[in-house]
Amino acid sequence: MSEDSRDRRILRAVARRAMRERGFEPDFSSQAMDEVRALAGPAHLRETSLDEAPVRDLRKLLWCSIDNDDSRDLDQLTVGEALESGPDGAIRLWIAIADVSALVHDGSAIDERAGQNTTSVYTPAEVFPMLPERLSTDLTSLNEDEDRLAVVVSLDVASDGTVSNTEVARALVHNHAKLAYRSVAAWLDGEGEIPDAAARVLGLAENLKLQVEAAERLRSRRVERGALGFESIEARPVFADGDLTDLAVEPKNRAQEMIEDFMITANGVVAAFLDSSGLPSLRRVVRTPKRWSRIVEVARQEGATLPPEPDCRALAAFLDRERVADPESFPELSLAVVKLLGSGEYAVDLPGQDPPGHFGLAVRDYAHSTAPNRRYPDLVTQRLVQAALAGRPSPYSTPDLETIARRSTLKEDDANKVERLVKKAAAALLLSDRIGEEFDGVITGASEKGTWVRLFRPAVEGRIEQGAHGLDVGDRVRVRLLSTDVDRGFLDFARVGGERERHPRRRQS
Repeated sequence: MSEDSRDRRILRAVARRAMRERGFEPDFSSQAMDEVRALAGPAHLRETSLDEAPVRDLRKLLWCSIDNDDSRDLDQLTVGEALESGPDGAIRLWIAIADVSALVHDGSAIDERAGQNTTSVYTPAEVFPMLPERLSTDLTSLNEDEDRLAVVVSLDVASDGTVSNTEVARALVHNHAKLAYRSVAAWLDGEGEIPDAAARVLGLAENLKLQVEAAERLRSRRVERGALGFESIEARPVFADGDLTDLAVEPKNRAQEMIEDFMITANGVVAAFLDSSGLPSLRRVVRTPKRWSRIVEVARQEGATLPPEPDCRALAAFLDRERVADPESFPELSLAVVKLLGSGEYAVDLPGQDPPGHFGLAVRDYAHSTAPNRRYPDLVTQRLVQAALAGRPSPYSTPDLETIARRSTLKEDDANKVERLVKKAAAALLLSDRIGEEFDGVITGASEKGTWVRLFRPAVEGRIEQGAHGLDVGDRVRVRLLSTDVDRGFLDFARVGGERERHPRRRQS
């Protein structure tokens, strides 16, 4: 794809304007770049001091990374170890998180910029990283065939998915293979050969299958406790020879689900570790949904009954039934329920308190710790972990953490709005010659500010400007495209017909 293509230039301009309007700094200061240039190389043992915890040498473990095809900021490595013979034996799971704190110090210009934006922002036109690329894609990235410092979480997963013998430690690790979700998933599903990078490492194929087994155990356990199973319908702009040609939907695959299960588990272990160490933590919280009554109504329209009070197990069972009964339409139901659950937030948890937990994941202890190259709360959590491992007090006061939590919640919401705007600008660009066409969709937002619809094909979102009265989240409607505005990311629709659809979705026979 040409960097100078007209479509890319248009979307990049939209993205940069949106970044500034939302209070983001799209570029790095000269001071931050001077600090990066002064770094001699990746952090190794020479950066450690006598008052820090010892570093283990775990380079011989069969570590590998699994991420998106184009990912260059590699935050995690994983490896499994069979502890007992037989299919019901325990599996030790190791999860390595890039030690970003070894090079990004509190109070530096790099840290100040990271604390301002708090997150990397990913748009179809341009990626705006939280850290300069020499750090996030090189010096603090767990790159293939490189030795790196890491914070390692280890745990034993029993046959029933219960977790025991958790530990958090500093270690030196080595990424033996950089793998991608799609190729790993195709191999696991029997639809492709094992990726070359994995085939070259003796024993890695067997280890990946062991990791899959560990992930399935962990997921089954979470499902029993009421974890909600959703399916995304996010569209990814596709370019060909510099032109925007499509909006493609890529469903989640087995490899993505495996890494997701591992990260959820690692975040729980880290949260519990900080609590047991007597240190505060930043928790990722999804509180009890305020619009539970509407979720009950959506379920009733599908012929199901949910209890009048929020119940994650009942909701999970309903979603599981719907996934089997109508897999084609399940993503739209997922989207409606996600919108009604509400967004997450960051909150400070003090030692000994009862944390509010994460309703959607059905977990009590949940920090954000697994992406310190991409999210500021994860970097802050890593500094807290390093202090706990070394027996030092918290490097942050409670008011400082509360300020970081509030800002991170705000900026995450802003980042989501920037990303959505640029995706909608891409959709407006793609659909600009389809004015007057009709589409089917589902209502994703309804308030005094307006009513929004997500089309099924292509999977884009716009506002209903005519005929929105009476519509609510989860309703299916047919709409006609009235106009598009690429610069503002607007797609305006009119409702076709006067009645919202109330009958259950089509079922598989």
